[in-house]
Amino acid sequence: MGDRAVVNVGPEPLSFDEVTMVARHGAEVRLTDDAVAAMAAARIRVDELAESPTPAYGVSTGFGALATRHIDPSLRAQLQRSLVRSHAAGSGPEVEKEVVRALMLLRLHTLATGHTGVRPKTAKVLQDLLNASITPVVHEYGSLGCSGDLAPLSHVALTIMGEGVVRDAAGDLRDAAEALKQAGIEPVELAAKEGLALINGTDGMLGMLILAMDDLGRLFRTADVAAAMSVEALLGIDRVFAADLQALRPHPGQAASAANLRALLKDSGIMESHRDGTCTRVQDAYSLRCAPQVAGAARDTLAHAAVVAERELASAIDNPVVLADGRVESNGNFHGAPVGYVLDFLAIAVADVAGISERRTDRMLDVARSHGLPAFLADDPGVDSGHMIAQYTQAAIVSELKRLAAPASVDSIPSSAMQEDHVSMGWSAARKLRRAVDGLTRVLAVEILTAARAL
Repeated sequence: MGDRAVVNVGPEPLSFDEVTMVARHGAEVRLTDDAVAAMAAARIRVDELAESPTPAYGVSTGFGALATRHIDPSLRAQLQRSLVRSHAAGSGPEVEKEVVRALMLLRLHTLATGHTGVRPKTAKVLQDLLNASITPVVHEYGSLGCSGDLAPLSHVALTIMGEGVVRDAAGDLRDAAEALKQAGIEPVELAAKEGLALINGTDGMLGMLILAMDDLGRLFRTADVAAAMSVEALLGIDRVFAADLQALRPHPGQAASAANLRALLKDSGIMESHRDGTCTRVQDAYSLRCAPQVAGAARDTLAHAAVVAERELASAIDNPVVLADGRVESNGNFHGAPVGYVLDFLAIAVADVAGISERRTDRMLDVARSHGLPAFLADDPGVDSGHMIAQYTQAAIVSELKRLAAPASVDSIPSSAMQEDHVSMGWSAARKLRRAVDGLTRVLAVEILTAARAL
């Protein structure tokens, strides 16, 4: 594998950095000896249940609303195949490679805890797919975020069986069987419980949350840089960012944002030039004065999301699960509500950070409010339009971000003949957050471009 970074996957939680290293930067993954031992031990218990005459959900029965049927041992391999094939029913555009790699890694981690009953050889195929950069084609639509991200994970499970369509390391669409053969990966015939264990997780929505958090950490710092440039360009008052004023309202995100603004404006010649007593301005517009309050609240929302994501990374999500004492129990841990909520919270914060950025941009273009700057920052106003339409682009994106801030997690549509009668829509919350992050990136870029021109 050359000089690739290696992420060890065992029963202990992965870190955010490890997830992004594998998803975005192609790090190699390696199942630990502890993981293999934990999986082998749990598999013994699943095999015992499979041989028992007493029906056990997910091992010797059908699934969901069809769980009352006891399946004959001779039909169980077919049951697993049928489960995966029927659930790989996603539709719409392909989701991004980094999202699929994140969900593959996170499912591999849950398998590595030993709580799913999957055989080590089945988990190893998932490891090998990641290392060969073979990416199953996963579609935009199909997950309700309950019973996990069923359709997305089923398209991955299909690949483990050597079926379906993948993208190879070069990004070309290939038949899965052909791509696996070329990479020297032997597909597996899934044994009892394995099909269910491969598809019953919140891995897609969690992966997208971790990737969005990686982006937003950078973007919220960038928002402070953009705000500082705009305050400077608009001859704003930097005293409002003083530590003693900020301490009167001790939100940690606000303190961090204000500290950034102070550091960025510290040696500003422009700031100094209007402290000579001739400046008659008493206070600035909210989009300047309240920059740390908005960017800070966004940071605090991000910090809350990180707490939820850490807990989810420490989880082993499957149904049923194999417990340390050998019991195999049904549960509802696959419900995506905790993750769905924070994905929606972040979309609200993103819309607001973008909204205040657009307002600062607009001030720099309007001669009534821009303190001596030329109209629209044009070289020759009237002959050219300067940044007029750049602000239109921002406004169009901000309008879309407001729509994307409407929560997905308050919606639910019953499925599986009313067995799955309340779902999280967490996958949908994650998909719209990705779009929102892209929009915020573009809005901040326009503000920075405009403030640089103004300066």
